Amino acid sequence: MKYLDEFQDPALARRLFDEIRATVTRPWALMEVCGGQTHSIIRHGIDQLLPDEIELIHGPGCPVCVTPLEMIDKALEIASRPDVIFCSFGDMLRVPGTGRDLFTVRGEGGDVRVVYSPLDALRVARANPDKQVVFFGIGFETTAPPNAMTVYQARRLGIRNFSLLVSHVRVPPAIEALMTSPDCRVQAFLAAGHVCSVMGTEEYPELAERHRVPIVVTGFEPLDILAGVRLAVRQLERGEHRVENAYPRAVRAEGNPAARAMLADVFEVTDRAWRGIGTIPASGWRLAEAYREFDAEHRFAVGDLTTVEPAECRSGDVLQGLIKPHECEAFGTRCTPRTPLGATMVSSEGACAAYYLYRRLGGVPTPVKAAPVG
Repeated sequence: MKYLDEFQDPALARRLFDEIRATVTRPWALMEVCGGQTHSIIRHGIDQLLPDEIELIHGPGCPVCVTPLEMIDKALEIASRPDVIFCSFGDMLRVPGTGRDLFTVRGEGGDVRVVYSPLDALRVARANPDKQVVFFGIGFETTAPPNAMTVYQARRLGIRNFSLLVSHVRVPPAIEALMTSPDCRVQAFLAAGHVCSVMGTEEYPELAERHRVPIVVTGFEPLDILAGVRLAVRQLERGEHRVENAYPRAVRAEGNPAARAMLADVFEVTDRAWRGIGTIPASGWRLAEAYREFDAEHRFAVGDLTTVEPAECRSGDVLQGLIKPHECEAFGTRCTPRTPLGATMVSSEGACAAYYLYRRLGGVPTPVKAAPVG
């Protein structure tokens, strides 16, 4: 398949659904790791069209959602300073910190700018040598390489008024944390294809073997997801637990060597806090010692902020797959995209946002214009 419409072909979708129905004989719980996959699943009604035996659990794969509250508050503190131009992707501006967000800081006079690439922030730094320019670097293995490249370029070009506020996280340690939780119900994973396109698949076989869970690398279009579900269910029914690549057009076992080399040069692995989940060992990156001067946390001395999550927000339970969004008491009432309690409601990849957008407001979905696949 080469063209986008092929990945939404109703006839092929029906065949995949039929194959899954013919294969499944007992209940199975599968977790899609990526928030983009979650939105595709909910938008197209894939979870409702699958056999009743298959439950899709939404995982912690939304980069905005897992950025911890203390990191949001550090961003707010830095962005409020008069000598700072704070640059970020747009989806971070409405993520609530303690009492306010980046939009509020901008409304109070802070120079907060939306950019579309970290290199845009570097250009802002070159054009404003009298200002400190900070880029909010969040995300998984997919967004880390361009952020690493930007810091590399800043050092190479001698741009000293640029720094990176780093909140990068890694998927394999999150899978490890989920599987070792006493509340875990996950029996197979649909791994994020874009992450594996960068990092490859070499970290997953050991996880699959040790926890006896199939891990299927999966894309984001409806047929990609159905192909991943089919392979995962087939393994479960056969009692297998290995890594399979259902996204070969984008993912190779070795990943992207150039991107991995850049990550290894600029970053080093560290423990990282995940919003609503807690600290997961070796689950993130920080700037390596050679690039530490570009670390905004150190430059602005904001390393000691402490925060408390709103007790009413259950986004941590959503991110761990313990509840569905509509099972949160605040969902759709006290927590909406206009009045969010947590990042899962405002992020374009958040599970709560997907349920709200596609009218999954309770146990039975409200019809929407987007037709399900098939």
